Amino acid sequence: MKVRNHCITRSAVVGPLVLLFLAAAVFAGPTLICHQFDIGNAKSLPWISHDWNLSGGESYDTQHLAADTITILEGNPTVLVHMETLRRATLFARKDPQAAKELLTRLVARADSAARSKDAAALAAFDAGYLAEAYKQWIGRDEVNPAKGLDGYALVKKAIELRGNDPQMEFAAALISLNGPANGQAEHAQKALAGAKSDPLLARNLATHFLGPKTETLAELINRTKMAKE
Repeated sequence: MKVRNHCITRSAVVGPLVLLFLAAAVFAGPTLICHQFDIGNAKSLPWISHDWNLSGGESYDTQHLAADTITILEGNPTVLVHMETLRRATLFARKDPQAAKELLTRLVARADSAARSKDAAALAAFDAGYLAEAYKQWIGRDEVNPAKGLDGYALVKKAIELRGNDPQMEFAAALISLNGPANGQAEHAQKALAGAKSDPLLARNLATHFLGPKTETLAELINRTKMAKE
């Protein structure tokens, strides 16, 4: 009951626009892990489970996790593909601490590399930051977490600054910052919702995971966001 009261108080401060994100945080568990992201027909790590978690039938060799993940990330600039790939990588990495550490180490080194275009640098920073925050949600306190002490949210904000207007990155930042300052989280959510009107893939993910039958439709949320800015 205390969680529900906290949610009501907080949503009253940030407004109904971000209620869908807050509801996801309270009732659906770790937001970076518990929902598969819709990536259409894009390539990602192998996945046979029809649920959010590993089904037990996956035979993926985690010795290849770092190399395979980076190959996918380098081959597709769509942020939602990166989010789903890193979600899957986190679930695989939890079974293999060495693979978990190797993947994060390589992504952080990749983000620190100066020999990149601005857009590539933005995606590299995003990947390192997003994986760090995903690890924090899934790798428990009693386990060795290679992301301990790493501010993934700061890296994602850096990525947004480098790339400029990217509603999919704003969506990721909104999910990461659910337990952070209300104003910052609301701003990310507003930009994600506003950008969804011209991004069908983002719109599908918002509608699938965060809009229930008793909430406004996505179109209504987007329209109200647009009107508020005019």
